[in-house]
Amino acid sequence: MWSSIIDFVLRGVIVGLASSVTVGPVAVLCIQRTLNKGRRAGFISGLGVACADTLMAIIAFFFYSLLESQIKEYEDIITVVGGMFVLVVGVAIFLKKASPQIHKKQKSNSTSWRDFASMFGFTLANFVSVIPYILAFFAMLGVSSHDGSKDVASLLSSALILGGFFAGAAMWWFIISLIISLFKRGFRPHHMQTINRVAGVIISLLGIITILSTFISNTPNGAVK
Repeated sequence: MWSSIIDFVLRGVIVGLASSVTVGPVAVLCIQRTLNKGRRAGFISGLGVACADTLMAIIAFFFYSLLESQIKEYEDIITVVGGMFVLVVGVAIFLKKASPQIHKKQKSNSTSWRDFASMFGFTLANFVSVIPYILAFFAMLGVSSHDGSKDVASLLSSALILGGFFAGAAMWWFIISLIISLFKRGFRPHHMQTINRVAGVIISLLGIITILSTFISNTPNGAVK
């Protein structure tokens, strides 16, 4: 029982982290607020992003669950395609140029609620690009709404996965806001490039490992043909 709970939560955490480790416009704004207003404002802004991502993950997850029987029939193909998509995204993130928009400005008088709400709305506005990304990670990690069980057990496993997703996303923004606040005096735009490259390598490796593990598991005696 506990092993299943841990498995569900960890899969959710991995998807949440992997879906957050991209340095795009959303991350630029969160980092900007951390530089301007401090770690608390940056983290609260990140929580707005995490909540919006979790809402989109709920939509993606239940859409994925509705097609679960069809997905199981072509599970290996879907997993490989998901891994390839994630690999391409990882390479794109690695090659992405650093934003020149990071710089210190005068402090804003916006409240924590406004910091949260603005990032929540801004993230939701990009749902077209975010939901397919989350779906790819669900497929890649073989996340499902249940493990042969139904009703209460299915709802519980879904809650654990989605709770893990939020925890992973929130963890990322906590780490980012902490690092930026500790080193904000020396933070420069080129450091964004380093974050992009590290994130790109990690995501690309996840995709490669998924593709290779799928082929290995489907060959006799676990050996690659």
